[in-house]
Amino acid sequence: MPNRYEFQIEDNRGRLDKLLAEQINDLSRSKIKDLIQSQQVLVNGKSSKVSYHVQAGDHILVTVPALKALNVVPENIPLDIVYEDQDVIVVNKPQGMVVHPSAGHPDQTLVNALLYHTKDLASSPEGFRPGIVHRIDKDTSGLLMIAKNGPARISLERQLARKSNKRQYLAIVHGNFNEDSGLIDAPIGRDHYHRKKMAIVENGKNAVTHFTVLEQFKGYSLLSCQLETGRTHQIRVHLAYIGHPVAGDPLYGPHHTLQGQGQFLHAQTLGFTQPTTGEQLEFKVAVPPIFRKRLTELRETQ
Repeated sequence: MPNRYEFQIEDNRGRLDKLLAEQINDLSRSKIKDLIQSQQVLVNGKSSKVSYHVQAGDHILVTVPALKALNVVPENIPLDIVYEDQDVIVVNKPQGMVVHPSAGHPDQTLVNALLYHTKDLASSPEGFRPGIVHRIDKDTSGLLMIAKNGPARISLERQLARKSNKRQYLAIVHGNFNEDSGLIDAPIGRDHYHRKKMAIVENGKNAVTHFTVLEQFKGYSLLSCQLETGRTHQIRVHLAYIGHPVAGDPLYGPHHTLQGQGQFLHAQTLGFTQPTTGEQLEFKVAVPPIFRKRLTELRETQ
């Protein structure tokens, strides 16, 4: 079924495409432009131009056609499996791998690899993310827990909601600190001006990150970050917000930064309660080679 968005405009609001980008968080500016040009956006019952300036009293109806179902297939992609039992798989995801298929990444994802590894993955309402209960960004490396059945999915999702599991990251960030540790409590939502970015926004979702300074170098620091919540890009947004963006971050960091394969952010430690036995499990994995190499170089410049 298509999605529909309806707006009654009370004042003059500028360009049609810009207004819709501000109002509909799920759609990019380019997608909105495509919808307007394909006459899926009606202003007062008629198709309009992208550059139309919205007026007070306008009625806008946006129809987003239903996406074609993604055909998720097993692919023989190597996996670094840290732990597996009848309920859960713990995987060490490499940098550069997307967690689940999407319109922009239909294959070569962690889910494609998992489907080749096992037929036992918890179903998902969307169909394209079996077993997935949480995600890390494409260019963030490290640990993910995967549910192999329905009860395990429910248990792991409840642990995430109750903040009872452990998710600790290592990050190389720009700048140095006067304090040894800190807490960032700032709500996160979609950036109003850049649709691919998240930002600190007044009406965003509650987001809390704890950090500890482990080492300091010339112009950079190594942090341990503990997630209390799990918002999209949370650590990257929060650290940029306090003036210490993650090194190598192409979205939230400066152009002059450490050279690597994306942001220097690694999900090092993951802890949770085993869904059936109640056993407390905790896993820890080393940073990838490029992360370790840059750390060594920073230490040598001291």
